[in-house]
Amino acid sequence: MMKTLSHLYSPKRLAVLVLILLGFTIPFFVTSRFYLHILIMCCLWGMAATSMNLIMGYTGQVNLAHGAFFGIGAYAAGLLMLKMGMNFWPALILACIITMVFGFFIGILALRTKGSYFAIGTMCFNVIVTVIIDSWEELTEGARGLLGIPRPAAIPLPFGGEITFTSMPSYYYLVLISLLLTLLVIYRIVHSMLGRSFMAIRGNEELAESLGIHAMRTKILSFLISTVFAGLAGVLYASYIGFLSPEISDYHITFEFLIFCMIGGLGTLGGPLIGAFLLTVVSELLHGVAVPRLVAYGFLLVITIIFLRGGIVGGAQMLWLRVSGKERR
Repeated sequence: MMKTLSHLYSPKRLAVLVLILLGFTIPFFVTSRFYLHILIMCCLWGMAATSMNLIMGYTGQVNLAHGAFFGIGAYAAGLLMLKMGMNFWPALILACIITMVFGFFIGILALRTKGSYFAIGTMCFNVIVTVIIDSWEELTEGARGLLGIPRPAAIPLPFGGEITFTSMPSYYYLVLISLLLTLLVIYRIVHSMLGRSFMAIRGNEELAESLGIHAMRTKILSFLISTVFAGLAGVLYASYIGFLSPEISDYHITFEFLIFCMIGGLGTLGGPLIGAFLLTVVSELLHGVAVPRLVAYGFLLVITIIFLRGGIVGGAQMLWLRVSGKERR
C-alpha cells in the first residue's frame, strides 16, 4: 500500500502536476497580451515539436516534411472555413483527417527508403507542398495568403451560457488543453507495446523484424500519428493568427521543429517541449535585434551539440546521475 502511494505521489509526478496547475493559473496573474501571445505560440510549437519527436526521437526516422504537414493542416482548415463556410470544429476534424491521408500516402512511399534517402525524400515533399500552395492561387490565394480565418465557434453549455474563444486567455486555455492531450496520448503510446516497437526499430530495424515486429507497418503508424498532431497544431495556429501564407509550410518551419527537438532532447517526452518554449521566448526577445532567428537557433544548437549531446533533458539526466552517484562506470 505504502509502495503504491509512494509511486503515485513520486517527485516526478508531483512536479508535472505543479507545472500543469501553474499553466492553468497563468492568465490570472499574466494580463499582458504580449506575454499571453508568447505562451500561446510556445504551446503551438510545443505540440508540433512533440509530434515530430515521435517519428524522429522514438522511431528513429528523420522526417523532414513535418512543416509541410503543419501547413497542410493549417491550410485545410482555413480553406474549409473561408471557402466552404464550415464551422471551426468540424473543419478541425476534417483538416486532421486530410493531413492523415497525405501522411499515409507519403509514408507508404517514403518509408520504403531508409536513412538519408528517407530524409531527402520527405524534404522534397516539403518543398513540393510549399510550391503548390504558392502557385495554386485559385485555391490558396498564393502569395497573398488566406486572410480572415475565424476563431473557434462558441461552445454552448448545458445549463446556459457558452464558452467563447475570442479573448487571449480563452484561446490560451484551448491550446494548453490541446498540448496536454497531445502529451498524454504520446506518453501513453511511448509507454505501451507499440512504443516499445517504435524504439526497437530505432535501435535496430533488422533485429526488430526478427523478433516479429512488422517494421513497415509500425513506421507508417508512427508517421501517421505524428502527422495528425502536426495537422492539429496547424489548425490551431491558423485560427489563432487568422492569416496564412505559403511560408508556414516552408522547410524552414521543419528545421525549426527539428532544432526544438535537438536542443530539448530527442527521444524524451519533455525535451521538445522545453526546446520549443525556450527558443520561442528567445525568438520573441530578438524582435528588433539585427540577428536572424535561425542564426540564433543555430548558435544554440551548436552549443547544445558540444556540451549537451542529449539535449537539455539528456544533460539534466546525466547531471542527476553524477550527483546521485548512479552514473555507470
